[in-house]
Amino acid sequence: MLYLKLMSKKTHKITNKLEGVISISSKGTGYVKIDEYKEDIEIDFRHLNTSLHGDNVEIIIHPKIHDRITGEVIKILSRAKNGFAGVLEEENGILFLKPDDTKMYTDILIPKEMSNKAKVGDKIFVKIISWKNSEKAPEGKVIKILGKMGNNDAEMNAIAMEKGFDSNLNEKTIKEAEKIKLNGIKEKDYYERRDFRKTLTFTIDPSDAKDFDDAISFRQLPSFKDKEGAEGGGDEYEIGIHIADVSYYVKNGSELDNEAKNRGTSVYLVDRTISMLPEALSNDLCSLVPNKDRLTMSAVFIIDKNAKIKSEWFGRTVIHSQKRFTYEEAEETIKKPNYKFHKELSILNNLAKKLTNERFLKGAISLDQEEVKFVLNEKGVPIKVTKKERGDSNRLIEEFMLLANKKVAEKISKGIKKEGIFVYRVHDLPSEEKMADLAFFLRSLGHKVSLKNGIIPSSEINKILKDLENAKDSAKDTIHRAVIRSMAKAIYSTKNIGHYGLAFEYYTHFTSPIRRYPDIVVHRLLTDYLSGKKIGMEKWQFYEEISRKASEQEKRASDAERSSIKYKQVEYMSSRIGKNFEGIISGITEWGIYVEEKETKCEGLVKVRDMNDDFYILNEKKMELVGKKKHKKYQLGGKIKVKVKNVDLERKTIDYALI
Repeated sequence: MLYLKLMSKKTHKITNKLEGVISISSKGTGYVKIDEYKEDIEIDFRHLNTSLHGDNVEIIIHPKIHDRITGEVIKILSRAKNGFAGVLEEENGILFLKPDDTKMYTDILIPKEMSNKAKVGDKIFVKIISWKNSEKAPEGKVIKILGKMGNNDAEMNAIAMEKGFDSNLNEKTIKEAEKIKLNGIKEKDYYERRDFRKTLTFTIDPSDAKDFDDAISFRQLPSFKDKEGAEGGGDEYEIGIHIADVSYYVKNGSELDNEAKNRGTSVYLVDRTISMLPEALSNDLCSLVPNKDRLTMSAVFIIDKNAKIKSEWFGRTVIHSQKRFTYEEAEETIKKPNYKFHKELSILNNLAKKLTNERFLKGAISLDQEEVKFVLNEKGVPIKVTKKERGDSNRLIEEFMLLANKKVAEKISKGIKKEGIFVYRVHDLPSEEKMADLAFFLRSLGHKVSLKNGIIPSSEINKILKDLENAKDSAKDTIHRAVIRSMAKAIYSTKNIGHYGLAFEYYTHFTSPIRRYPDIVVHRLLTDYLSGKKIGMEKWQFYEEISRKASEQEKRASDAERSSIKYKQVEYMSSRIGKNFEGIISGITEWGIYVEEKETKCEGLVKVRDMNDDFYILNEKKMELVGKKKHKKYQLGGKIKVKVKNVDLERKTIDYALI
């Protein structure tokens, strides 16, 4: 049993209070990044003062004794979270939670009256109710019993709740959605909507998708009429990007709106989706299913054969999708001239490729990464891992969604200028320091790169990735990973700074309101703008808070998705202990080599202490470990053979050994 270690604390005179977010390592040491200091402020275990990973804290700096700048937490300004998933354990009659979160450095005591009848060995979710003394463990209350440790549902729900996402929507929200669904679409709902029901419209989605937020309509515009009045095909096309009109049903301030705002996003775990909205809307009334009228918000463009936009229109519409394509079916249709809708999809595909080329010419960065998908048995246990294929049909949809997002942002931004509010999707320039490190790494792999104003030109990054496209080499994924690590994170903001990765001056999220709350907000703002209603600067704080919260929830959802994948990877390898695999070095640290198995992407660690053939030294700049005597090198992106030595499902770790 861990509890908290009781240590004597030294107090220091408070001279300078600073604020920041604390990151805590698995060893229980905290680090706070402060802009005016080159390195993070180190907070040792004794001076955490109940602060937890991600908390916003107030700190003071200690008098400098060693090279490292140290400090201590004097106040918790806000908690990142106060709920933890884990297993209920007992020792000497005392119940406590052993947290799953490796950054949680203490157990949580559970008074028996707060146990909610949970039994030892249960997977539970606990909220901290009291932690006044940093020298004692916190006390908690069992909020939910998730099931038995190792049970698939229990583990997946634990991952979601750990990141702040309850798998169940509240009852009021569900009832509100059911009532809206029961009312259906009334005659008045069609008023003042542009009618696309007789225009060819279809959706393209994954085979297992249940909610369809987006559809595309296609019409070739006539260039002439013959003597009988028949129209002939021209070189211009009307293309509509139609998005579920969720904001028509989810009214500002409603139960549905509050739930969606708090969640921010749907969460996609390995075996399930935790929806932002109830199924009555997400899988039914708002889903653009075939052969049913559906209310939509649309961006409609007249585009010529060279993918140049001739005109644009935005507004509320009604559609009637004629076809639901899976990505695989759309891919076949593009390739086979005798398939129905081959002509239409082929034209769209060619236009999409021209839009893609234009983006790259303007500086967009190509960062498609290989992904894997687990095949699970009836108990949720992974029995097979397959690679997700990305073909022309995926890129076609992606490109037209990017176009709609960009053009909506352009339309409103240029209209409101500096007088109004909008919610953008922004991506800042990488830091010069990270770019310099990336340049050093790429050069160490033999690639020629330059730095212009502290940034590697995107054309040079794209050229390296393109050269590696067809090479049977591990380097492409490695370079992808290194490039992504050098980038800033895309976020939502009311301040537009453009989108560096896409090379767009204006960009937003408009195309996925079933699964992303900012898209609902953008639909509302677009509707207000088109009706002439102005959103003044007095609303800035309201929309900035929505942007901040949505960015935070997006990160939590992404972390939950990665955790569920990691759990399944560890579970998959748990039945393969002792087996040999080919891998790629995906990370280099002073404590070991992270290796990603080639086919399944299962990442594990080869510990330095198990590398007995030499004493290895880390070269952080070159991202390599070098043997002191034999000079053997292990470098990021290198191929390596390993065997599975051990797995730990609780900690979600795989240990590999070199062979």
